[in-house]
Amino acid sequence: MRFPVSLALILSQLAIHASAVSKRQPEQNILRKGPIPLVIWHGLGDDYGSSGIHNISNLAQLVHPGTYVYVISLGSSRATDLRASYFGNLNEQLEEVCNKLGTEQILSTAPSINALGFSQGGQFLRAYVERCNFPPVHNLVTFGSQHNGISSFQGCSTTGDWLCRAGESLLRWDMDQYRAYSNFLADINNERASKNVTYKENMAKLNKFAMYMFENDKMMVPKESSHFAEVNTTDGTVTPLRERRIFKEDWLGLRELDTKGKLDLKMTPGGHMELTDETLRTVFQEYFAPIELGGDVHAMPTDADTQKVLSG
Repeated sequence: MRFPVSLALILSQLAIHASAVSKRQPEQNILRKGPIPLVIWHGLGDDYGSSGIHNISNLAQLVHPGTYVYVISLGSSRATDLRASYFGNLNEQLEEVCNKLGTEQILSTAPSINALGFSQGGQFLRAYVERCNFPPVHNLVTFGSQHNGISSFQGCSTTGDWLCRAGESLLRWDMDQYRAYSNFLADINNERASKNVTYKENMAKLNKFAMYMFENDKMMVPKESSHFAEVNTTDGTVTPLRERRIFKEDWLGLRELDTKGKLDLKMTPGGHMELTDETLRTVFQEYFAPIELGGDVHAMPTDADTQKVLSG
């Protein structure tokens, strides 16, 4: 019986096809570098649409073109987001943010994200890493954040005002009362007797954790809280992070990060949240540079439509 196509021709075509596949295959495994999304959480008295946050987002995209910037917001408007920075249940707000980041189309499909927190937004993003971490954070950078709480808030009058009341969740006057009743900071700092192992494990997964302190910060007292230091409010004695129990007993994985060279404590000039473009450029270049994305080039879209600032 004769076939319309000879066996020799079939075999030759199969050989050509196999050769083409073998030549194309390595391209799918090439490690490609590209920027990963940057998530920003603003501080007290700010909102997702402010000119400052907008400028920072634009600068991030200028330094690393193609960076997808997502600015966290709470509520449906700038006004509600601003109010949420002062009032509200932090645990509920954090849960809302975790849900938003975990379901956002681009963030949830990214291999990882970078995180930039200003003032209280810094410890909130740290809490995100500890409690959620999906999508996982690659590098976490905080500016002037109150990681160890505050002892006083600048400008508080004797009668008190709404701004001061907003800062009371960070105050650490009576440590026994603080540990017992703080529903946020004492928990995310793993300061209670029962330690949350997940918090430590998630923090230890960071590629880099950089904490910046403002040299002349007089807004949040003590400023050393930005470096997780403890300050004696009576005599002003400062106990650096590496000399504290939280580090020595490694409640949060900070010692593990430090041992691996992944913990950076840095200073920057100026008062609270006085940042220059030069400082931000340096941070973006050092901590938010493109990384190897792997072979799946479709995971990280970089066309012009996605190179914009979004708020949740």
